[in-house]
Amino acid sequence: MATATSNVSKAQQKTNSTAETGASSHPYTDIAQDTLHSSVDRLAKTAAKAEENLRNTAADSAENMASRKAQMDAKWQASGVRKYAVENPVAAAGIAFAAGMLVTSLLRKK
Repeated sequence: MATATSNVSKAQQKTNSTAETGASSHPYTDIAQDTLHSSVDRLAKTAAKAEENLRNTAADSAENMASRKAQMDAKWQASGVRKYAVENPVAAAGIAFAAGMLVTSLLRKK
């Protein structure tokens, strides 16, 4: 309510000052324009902060994922399963096939 009153008084002041100078004959439109400009400016600042936070979070997540990938690669390189699969590829494929058949037969509904 106080804002509406202050806007009306601003409009009256603008009317009085513009009547003297002849600058504008739309005091309420001018106030609305000023109010909207300031609202858009505040919204732009808020959006810029949100974008910056989002970019920082994305960068941190990317760094975290890269770190985890490097750890998993190191574990895989030192893994006994990898060593066995490299030394015995046919046996590893046979074991994988047999494991797949076993899981399929256990999960199959009768």
